[in-house]
Amino acid sequence: MQRRKFSREFKLEAVRLVRERGVAVAQAARDLDVHENLLRKWVKELAADPGHAFPGRVR
Repeated sequence: MQRRKFSREFKLEAVRLVRERGVAVAQAARDLDVHENLLRKWVKELAADPGHAFPGRVR
């Protein structure tokens, strides 16, 4: 099984659901078909450093 990859835009929108629209993390994770802990990690990453969160692959 291959690891799923998510775009920066997907992650930002997922975090936006939780932070701005007030959707519970558990519900948003179910709706987006991602693990709840992964969504919580994205929320923390964006809160810690909004300018540099989710940089993508660096070559």
